[in-house]
Amino acid sequence: MKLTAELKNVTKTYGDKTVLDGINLQVPQGEILALLGPNGSGKTTILRILAFIENPTSGEVRLQGEPVDFGDSAKARMQSTLIFQKTVLFNGSVYDNVAYGLKIRKTPKILRGEAVKRALELVKLQGFEKRPARKLSGGEQQRVAIARSLVLETKLLLLDEPTANLDPKNAGIVEEVIARVNRELKTTIVMATHNMFQAKILPHRIALMNEGKITEVGTPTEIFGKLSKNLASFAAVDNTFAGNAKATSEGTTLVDIGGGVQIEATVQRQGGVSVFVTPQDIILSKSQFTSSARNTFKGRISEISDLGALVRLKVDVGRVFAVQVTKRSFVEMGLNLNSEVFITFKASSVNVV
Repeated sequence: MKLTAELKNVTKTYGDKTVLDGINLQVPQGEILALLGPNGSGKTTILRILAFIENPTSGEVRLQGEPVDFGDSAKARMQSTLIFQKTVLFNGSVYDNVAYGLKIRKTPKILRGEAVKRALELVKLQGFEKRPARKLSGGEQQRVAIARSLVLETKLLLLDEPTANLDPKNAGIVEEVIARVNRELKTTIVMATHNMFQAKILPHRIALMNEGKITEVGTPTEIFGKLSKNLASFAAVDNTFAGNAKATSEGTTLVDIGGGVQIEATVQRQGGVSVFVTPQDIILSKSQFTSSARNTFKGRISEISDLGALVRLKVDVGRVFAVQVTKRSFVEMGLNLNSEVFITFKASSVNVV
């Protein structure tokens, strides 16, 4: 496995404050890795170290398999680009901004033009060359910043909350651009994000952070499929409820989550717990059907969100559950706001922490 970047026992302190505490992290070539965690967990500091604009207090950083000397990191810095949460563009046209790095490197004008054109096509801004960069929308400016890094053909693209200040439409376009850059150019990407839905669909892996440490690393399915205490402590994750658990004589547990709703789980617990059910594990139906699943609740649709091929629903059964169905199923069932529906899920699909 070829690694684009690696942190080995990296620590960063400011005075008596430890911001990163013994970080070990490998970033394989061509991967999208998301750093997920609350404010102050160290996400941005990792990005700044990987951009070689911040020195670690101790530990080793490797780029393309070679250790980086932070006393002489100019060469490494040319292989890594950090795009900040608040995009900074120069006065001038889109072309001037995207071509700036190539001009500094004394790339011939004809090659600059070809590279800028390719990069703008990749970020869906073809034909924007002459527009004033600072008069573009926030999403368009973010895409210009991405194009500006792409023309330099850096090995590592670093993104700090890339869609934090964007409306849903522009955020979706930027996410599509990030996925396309990774897919077509094989660019390795490390991004810090608070966006749970983004973290589920965009990266290949997630590094979960808390108080300067990486607590878990895994695929989105692994991280969100079994809710950890750390993730539950800060993340607004769908279908996470606090409740009181009581063991049954059948070896299962009933968890009262309020609103007249009791969830049955296969694990045995007693007392205060949190439960989590992934939206994909919930079956939606217009009428109750015979099933071995232990959890069936009747409710009404309170919210509908179109996600393209999928439709995301909020169903109020006394507590509100998020459910995902295909658009075809949504249409075939004739669903609308306030439609009466049933949700069903197995006791084994309930995670208890």
